[in-house]
Amino acid sequence: MDVPRQVPLAGASNVRDLGGWPAAGGRVRFGCVYRGAALSGLTAADAGALATLGVRTVCDLRGTAERATAPTRLDGAHVHSLPIEPSVGASLRDIVATREATGEDVLTLMHQAYTAYALDWAHRYRAMFDILLRNDGPLLFHCSAGKDRTGFGAALILTMLGTPRDVVMRDYLASNRLWRGEADIATGLPPDTAAKLLLVHPELLDTAFAAIDEAYGSFDRYADLQLGLDAARRALLREQLIE
Repeated sequence: MDVPRQVPLAGASNVRDLGGWPAAGGRVRFGCVYRGAALSGLTAADAGALATLGVRTVCDLRGTAERATAPTRLDGAHVHSLPIEPSVGASLRDIVATREATGEDVLTLMHQAYTAYALDWAHRYRAMFDILLRNDGPLLFHCSAGKDRTGFGAALILTMLGTPRDVVMRDYLASNRLWRGEADIATGLPPDTAAKLLLVHPELLDTAFAAIDEAYGSFDRYADLQLGLDAARRALLREQLIE
């Protein structure tokens, strides 16, 4: 089976179904949860394709300024703003604001960002799980590139569904071939710096989960205390999303 299943769009990249990955007792259902990059450039045909998929609920993880600069354009969809603000590098543009960062500087900032996703911004992911559990039809969540804030969010969902960590990592790393990138972000940067910035790196996702383990002792305890997913809600989520 060819997973992840990409949704080809002219005005947005890295848009794909989370379905098909192995999960506890089966596999993740297709057509329930989608992840992607910003939707501000959608064409009329793109909007029609998402409507055909039934997407009516969108969780936008971008910061306030990012969203104001490039608002989501998807008529008929309920867009939930769940801003993860661009502190410590959550925004790609924030990372390269000075145009002087080295590749290692970029990775250092991104390690800090991933720790912040897990510990400081858990309430945004908790809100996303609340929306998902309402089961109002297919949900699409995204940030700007669909690789970092969204990548961690997808890793949380898959982990909650019992997907093995190596498979979670495969979904995460797929951004390196499915995101078309934003060339203007890397303009003028040394090649090494640009390469670090425009890719996802396995050690970043490892950093986020290590921060969870260090702070909470286990992923299940983190899920209960920070994501509002006790055993009953985890079971409901698995019933909803696993076939």
